Amino acid sequence: MSEAEAAPAAPPPPLYPDTPDMAHLHWRDPGLVGRIRLACRALLIVVALVACVPLYYTWRTLRLSNPWPKLFLRGVGRACGAKVRVVGTPLKRDVFYISNHLSWLDIPVIAGRNGSAFVAQDGIKSWPVVGWLCKLNDTVFVSRTNRLGIAGQINELRDALAETWAITIFPEGTTTDGSMLLPFKSPLLQVLDPPPPGVLVQPMYLDYGSDAHDIAWVGEETAPNNALRLFTRKGSFWVTLHFLEPFRPADFPGRKAIAAEARRRIDAALCASLGREPAV
Repeated sequence: MSEAEAAPAAPPPPLYPDTPDMAHLHWRDPGLVGRIRLACRALLIVVALVACVPLYYTWRTLRLSNPWPKLFLRGVGRACGAKVRVVGTPLKRDVFYISNHLSWLDIPVIAGRNGSAFVAQDGIKSWPVVGWLCKLNDTVFVSRTNRLGIAGQINELRDALAETWAITIFPEGTTTDGSMLLPFKSPLLQVLDPPPPGVLVQPMYLDYGSDAHDIAWVGEETAPNNALRLFTRKGSFWVTLHFLEPFRPADFPGRKAIAAEARRRIDAALCASLGREPAV
């Protein structure tokens, strides 16, 4: 056998060639123009906040259905440059969304369209301003380390689902560059076993297209650096929200079966959009 024949086949090139070494994740001084972009985008968000917060508390006092968190988050996404397309039909209530996860920007992009609350790690609760805003959107904070407290977290999640009608979770537990799905972690899906009456699971995924490697918050990049990169980034970008066919969690008994079915559907749709076969 010749040396050429014995050599193993070369692996396929990565979807985003600059992702492995994270070279694009090191924020650098954007210069005067970048600083102007940063100031303009921050100003837009502050204006939206000042406009929406008093209205939020007014609606809350009057016990009216409160649209202001959704409208504010839509404004945040747009200020960051996100232009959103929707494929499929999102359910409006009694729904548990399960999604892939690329960036903190996923939250304003998703909530700006479907108005859902979210599950987030409890460390975010103490972030200045951000933690307060999360509370206004009925975020459920969970601990990744307190496994003994999972029962209490499930009860809190069940109460939030009953109150807000729609919850989104990111079961990968971390972010990716959008080219793959990580294994789903299922403990929080215990809230669906047994499922609350009438609640459906709707898998979904975000597609930032060719801009995914610029948007993704991965590797060792800090949250402030990621935010600075996005706020100083030139121009806008498209993100597509794909809402897949919902299913009854009762048809897939147990949290692991629900997680596996949601992941199977998202993986199949994501791989189809990238032009490759799903992993077996």
